Amino acid sequence: MDPLTLFGATAVSLMLLFYALEHRGPVFVLAFAVACAASSAYGFAQGAWPFGVVEAVWTVVALRRWWQRRPAGSR
Repeated sequence: MDPLTLFGATAVSLMLLFYALEHRGPVFVLAFAVACAASSAYGFAQGAWPFGVVEAVWTVVALRRWWQRRPAGSR
């Protein structure tokens, strides 16, 4: 397995893991957003730009959800 494929597999695996853990707190929503960004970078690096664009959109959606779920004291 080449390094780019390993990076992509790790990114999408972390997306799945953090998505499943989102109910535990905002930190997991943020981790999901970071994993989405990594997956987007993989898509662009691999040459699958539609995948990269969709994952970039998911990154923005997840960051917005994280922003809304932060504890009241951190706003």
